[in-house]
Amino acid sequence: MKPGDIHKVYFIGIGGIGMSALARYFKVQGKIVAGYDRTSTPLTDQLQREGIDIHFVDDISLIPESCKTKENCLIVYTPAVPKEHTEYQYFLSQGFQLVKRSQLLGQIMENHMGIAIAGTHGKTTISSMIAHIFKHSGTSCNAFLGGITRNYNSNLLLDPESDYFIAEADEFDRSFLTLFPEMAVISAVDDDHLDIYRERKNLLAAFSQFAAQIKKTGVLIAKKGIEIEFPENTKTLFYSLEEQADYYASGLKKEGLFNRFDIHAGEEVFLDFILGVHGKLNIENAVAAFAIAHQCGINPEKIRLALSGYKGVKRRFEIILHNEDVLFIDDYAHHPEELKAFILSVRDAVPGKRIAGIFQPHLYTRTRDFAAGFSKSLSLLDDVILLDVYPAREEPIAGINSTLILDKLRNKGERILCSKAQISRVIEELKPGVLLSMGAGDIDQMVDPIKEVLKSIKY
Repeated sequence: MKPGDIHKVYFIGIGGIGMSALARYFKVQGKIVAGYDRTSTPLTDQLQREGIDIHFVDDISLIPESCKTKENCLIVYTPAVPKEHTEYQYFLSQGFQLVKRSQLLGQIMENHMGIAIAGTHGKTTISSMIAHIFKHSGTSCNAFLGGITRNYNSNLLLDPESDYFIAEADEFDRSFLTLFPEMAVISAVDDDHLDIYRERKNLLAAFSQFAAQIKKTGVLIAKKGIEIEFPENTKTLFYSLEEQADYYASGLKKEGLFNRFDIHAGEEVFLDFILGVHGKLNIENAVAAFAIAHQCGINPEKIRLALSGYKGVKRRFEIILHNEDVLFIDDYAHHPEELKAFILSVRDAVPGKRIAGIFQPHLYTRTRDFAAGFSKSLSLLDDVILLDVYPAREEPIAGINSTLILDKLRNKGERILCSKAQISRVIEELKPGVLLSMGAGDIDQMVDPIKEVLKSIKY
């Protein structure tokens, strides 16, 4: 079924950030859109306010009647949905057309100037930066983002008149292999999703295949030093933070929590960028976004102005509370390398400060595979508070829990394992001056309560 032939779309797992963007896309087009998700969240609440029918119990009787007829009806599901899911099995047995989210995204991108952002981390920030540069500079675009951009309070930007189509290319379940973009970024290829790939060589092979799927007329912007095989007949350019490359930053100067820097593009140097978000890692992300925009012919001065007004993505180095007593920052970091980069960015921003962090491990398999790495990165903190593992799509694995991380910590201060119900008391007793919350589970739902606890503490 071609996207133009679709009249009704039902999403199994509609509350996911990528799924919700597709749901909004079809709703704006006037299609009938409905779906199921396991739990109600602020994102599903917003979708319901936009007129999308959503329920939270796996029950065939709750599926709208309009979505129980096969004609012009497409069923979209996320790989996180178990195959024994009742509604999934119902649609399968009734002969409906079912597609993964990534397959549908690939179909929509097919007839556009596709710009795909891949990498084990950095995807959401880079894609949202690119989308903001395009929109701010007057170059319209469509963008499917993996987070809520704070500039537009949305994970979806639409312009039916634009040929540009910006989307994240997710390596989980090899989903990005459904995409054949004109341009792409590969930001990082760190070990992850080993429940899918088993070995690093398989992960590298998948990224190499993705790179090979970029159209021969296009361009790949790759982080300097990644180990994949690069396509022979596609233009490949490299970027870096401060190491010389086709695109790189230099002259970094701190201004409070922000940084000024210059960007080199081949033989040209563009001076005095200031980024509207914090951390050196975001400067590196900005270089990648600059490279894409520059290759698309956007004026560098317009790129500079856009980056100065970029507000970031919710849960990416998001400052929740900042006053004379406390700094509280929330981040989606859920991989050892992401944790390391985030914590070091904070240390760079507030040198000499005692830093405490709350971390919620995400997935039993990831905890099993990276317990030592998590411990090493979290040991960069002064005080560590560990929550229980967030299972997401997984069933528990015997012997795999947060204690695996706790036992290997080497930080100098407190090491605390607690439940979500205990977190307020722990924070009240610790009285942190700088607090970080980190993880990809439901720790985001604790951010506002933690903020209120911090505001109530008498320092």
